[in-house]
Amino acid sequence: MIPEVPRIGASNLLSLKDLTCGEVAHLIKFAAWVKAHRYDSRLASVLQGRSIALIFEKPSTRTRVSFEVAIRELGGHPLFLSKSELQLARGEPVADTARVLSRYVHGIVARVYRHETLEELARYSTIPVINALSDKYHPCQILGDLLTIYEKFGKWRGVKVAWVGDGNNVCNSLLIGCAKVGCDIWVATPRQYRPHKEAIRAAQAASQETGARVVLTEDPEEAVRDADVVYTDVFVSMGMEEEREERLRTFMPRYQVTQKLVSLAKPSFVFMHCLPAHRGEEVESEIIDGPHSIVWDQAENRLHAQKALLIALFAR
Repeated sequence: MIPEVPRIGASNLLSLKDLTCGEVAHLIKFAAWVKAHRYDSRLASVLQGRSIALIFEKPSTRTRVSFEVAIRELGGHPLFLSKSELQLARGEPVADTARVLSRYVHGIVARVYRHETLEELARYSTIPVINALSDKYHPCQILGDLLTIYEKFGKWRGVKVAWVGDGNNVCNSLLIGCAKVGCDIWVATPRQYRPHKEAIRAAQAASQETGARVVLTEDPEEAVRDADVVYTDVFVSMGMEEEREERLRTFMPRYQVTQKLVSLAKPSFVFMHCLPAHRGEEVESEIIDGPHSIVWDQAENRLHAQKALLIALFAR
């Protein structure tokens, strides 16, 4: 028997701010069921007769493949559209593209450089728009991450997650996501690379409902001490290549996830990374390739969490 499909009040997912605390928890628990029943014939026609446009301005491995496979396994048709293949490359307004695609397809998944592009797509679309990454948020990554944490610990409340490194789009979404499900989240970044103020406010607001601790610090040792989860990402994200030297000077070696740093975490800690990783920069190879690493489970769970999201948005 298929469990109750999560009801999502929002018609789009641009950030985890669009979901209530209860919706996030229900969606991820539903994703766990979807994972356990991946080839269940009852799921194979959820998107039957529906086409989903995948607009990608940035390169992608996990996001593109997981969404294409998810849509196909649910019976839908993914239509991959790189920016260079669209009239967007010749200056057509985002609003016009949104209006046209709304007449052709049933949903849009967009991976973009600027979050404002997503907001404009959503404003002028009459179909659901899903954020597959922007410079501000990466909600689908965190849905998969929270599923992974739930699998490993059987709960969220009482689990301490430590983020070390850049307060980037993944960090912004992790802050909000952890707070919404009740995970304690400690974020250690240099002062000039703190998470976005909007994400901090959203996490603090959610923590009032769930009781999660939300702590921001410049001290990675403080964040990692007694942590259940240690999480990092690259120091130089796509589109920031011009800042590479300055960023590496700031982050290395203090914010590297090293054997010395993780010795402060609980002996049973797990290591997470959204990938791709730069071994020897943000993390030592011995950690990401070691027994505490769950990065491959984390990557796989993108598929299952996104299937749950697609079902929730389209099985209305």
